[in-house]
Amino acid sequence: MDKILLGDNSFFAVNHISEEKARAQAIRFAEDAAILKVLDDAIDTGIHTFMCTTYERIGAICSMMKEQPERYANFNFYPCMPYAHKYANAVTEHGILGTLKQYIPGNMIGTFTKGGFAFVNKDFSKFMEILVDAEMKMFKGMNTPVIFIQNAVVDMILGLKMHRFFADYDAYIRKKYNAEPGYITMNMPMLVDALNSVGIQNPIICTSVNKIGFRMAGSQQLHEKYLLEKEFRPIAMQVLAAGALKPQEAIEYLTKFPRIESVLFGASTKAHIQETKELIEQYLPGLAK
Repeated sequence: MDKILLGDNSFFAVNHISEEKARAQAIRFAEDAAILKVLDDAIDTGIHTFMCTTYERIGAICSMMKEQPERYANFNFYPCMPYAHKYANAVTEHGILGTLKQYIPGNMIGTFTKGGFAFVNKDFSKFMEILVDAEMKMFKGMNTPVIFIQNAVVDMILGLKMHRFFADYDAYIRKKYNAEPGYITMNMPMLVDALNSVGIQNPIICTSVNKIGFRMAGSQQLHEKYLLEKEFRPIAMQVLAAGALKPQEAIEYLTKFPRIESVLFGASTKAHIQETKELIEQYLPGLAK
């Protein structure tokens, strides 16, 4: 994995504290070119990985990058799926059949056969494979070395105790996409134990790590204990606690956990990207190597 990752919240009107800021971001990034400009700024500062939900507009960004293959040859996407609102909106606009035609890749009859078998046998892993293939369609030809399940699905699976699903996902991502599977969660301790229970060792887990325990389910103390003692590959996200923490104190807190392999942050200006990157490299010199 790359050590410093740029996230997509700033581009798609996601702000966990301020709706006003979210609206302003939506206006600023109404055009795809504005998003690509920030990604270009990130590349210029030495960041080459974009971790993003599978919004429809990401497909347009990929298409724009394919027009300049030399510039973006070493640029990585870390897709995070599924983006449920995309499918809900598509069904409203195009109907169920239209949505299937739009998002499901490959031979429709084969896909329906696979999906029908899954429904009859309640084989949710087959549905997972169909969904992953649909979500990955937009990234064809792009570098996707790690592919994540979104926290809404991960944490639901944890609640339902359907841990075998994680093993099936792990195997499918490795075999079909020659990539590493990743997991986003708000309950990292529970996820680590669940993955270990189905034989997944040293997994890539993206989870909240911040000084005030923002979106760290259970207890901050237990999260800290696992970060110090358990064997997994942590990506720290929401380190600024949605703006509640100053960048310096937020990054300094991460120094308590030497096992952290990557830091994910959102930024929408070159100056902010540069500032955060320099702070990470200053306080976590191991990530700069």
